[in-house]
Amino acid sequence: MDFGWHPAAQADFDRLRAETATWPDERPAALTRQQWRRCGDAGLLGYSVPADLGGTGHGFLDTARAMEAFGLGCADMGLVFASLAHLFACAMPIVEHGDERVRKRMVPLMASGEWVGANAITEQDAGSDVTALRATARADGDHYVLDGVKSFVSNAPEADVFVVYASTDPEFGHLGVTGFVVERDTPGLTVEPFAKAVLATCPVGEVRLAGCRVPAHHVLGVPGQGAAIFQSSMRWERTCLFAAYLGQAGRLLERCVAHARERRQFGRAIGTNQAVSHGIARLSGRLEAARLLLWQACWRLDMGERASGAVAAGKLAVSEVAVDTAAFAMRVLGGTGVRTDVGVSHELLDAMAATTFSGTSEMQLEQMAKEWGL
Repeated sequence: MDFGWHPAAQADFDRLRAETATWPDERPAALTRQQWRRCGDAGLLGYSVPADLGGTGHGFLDTARAMEAFGLGCADMGLVFASLAHLFACAMPIVEHGDERVRKRMVPLMASGEWVGANAITEQDAGSDVTALRATARADGDHYVLDGVKSFVSNAPEADVFVVYASTDPEFGHLGVTGFVVERDTPGLTVEPFAKAVLATCPVGEVRLAGCRVPAHHVLGVPGQGAAIFQSSMRWERTCLFAAYLGQAGRLLERCVAHARERRQFGRAIGTNQAVSHGIARLSGRLEAARLLLWQACWRLDMGERASGAVAAGKLAVSEVAVDTAAFAMRVLGGTGVRTDVGVSHELLDAMAATTFSGTSEMQLEQMAKEWGL
């Protein structure tokens, strides 16, 4: 088994880490189009998009490696999340399941950073449970008419295009869910932004659909395939997006090490205390284990395997070590850690979000248990 990286992947990792580390940290300002185009120019918004649609066509493993570099270099996890939610939960479903006319017109705009994409599946009473969607879509000639309300739609206030999931046959549960590509200027679509404490620079809002007429060729796949398409997009999100959290944890560990070497108390560096040094060592081991779990899941996906249990295990391990690393950094940095200008309290909040979105930790455990027939 070869754990090395081919030269092109390593070069991209080094480039993206170095480039994103130079970006100005503009928190708590909202997402700007300048930031977005910067991500597009770096190739981040189309990394897994095929070359003929404006991307660079990388697979799961190479994409995960590049997104780890993004999280390692960029201190704004809100921007990181916004970019990768755009790519994996909006662009990739269109790439893999969209009508050719839609793919050719929209995906290059998304890959370049000219357009912002958003995924709209969550509802107030239907988060992870796609069988409980209340948003509906009914056929009307060569169009569908969408009605309903979507909540917690990341990027919604800035989005130019939405992937929206609605029920076309409510009596069939998840087999009656259909995915649609809906443009921002569609009559009847409105967005109400709201603020949140985590990933603060990723804009979020409630999307209201009131008689939105969407062309039938904007259906993803075929009617009734929406739940499967959403789960397909989660393969990308639960692996390659969470690779960015490997980067965040690595960046925080590096900061803890530097602080432990420089900060002196009682006449010696605090890194000489086992409480600090062993904490760093333990987290570094857990981080490496999470990384290998995630890489294995990506490799298996690249081999064409379903790999549901491996994806769940990787997502769970990465999200939990991200939270524990950020919490440890808060303790080690002490008073510095809680400052709003140079502290890491926002990193802890951003890491905690990782145990909820893309399926809670409990959902990942359920998936892993199913692999054992439980």
